[in-house]
Amino acid sequence: MLRKPLLTLQETADLLKLSEATLRGLIKAGDVRAIRIGREWRIAVRDLEDFLDAHANRAPAAPLSESGHE
Repeated sequence: MLRKPLLTLQETADLLKLSEATLRGLIKAGDVRAIRIGREWRIAVRDLEDFLDAHANRAPAAPLSESGHE
């Protein structure tokens, strides 16, 4: 079973504040991994997260330990 849902192009574009055309261009260029189901494209949340991580200007901050102290 999927742990996270698949997003439609519209949902993904809305989250990223992009047009669907721009998102389709990113998919076509191979920058965003997408899954074709019938005539529609879907994007897994983990693939969207991977895209965002790959295009961030720095690495994510290290998580704090459970106690809140490092």
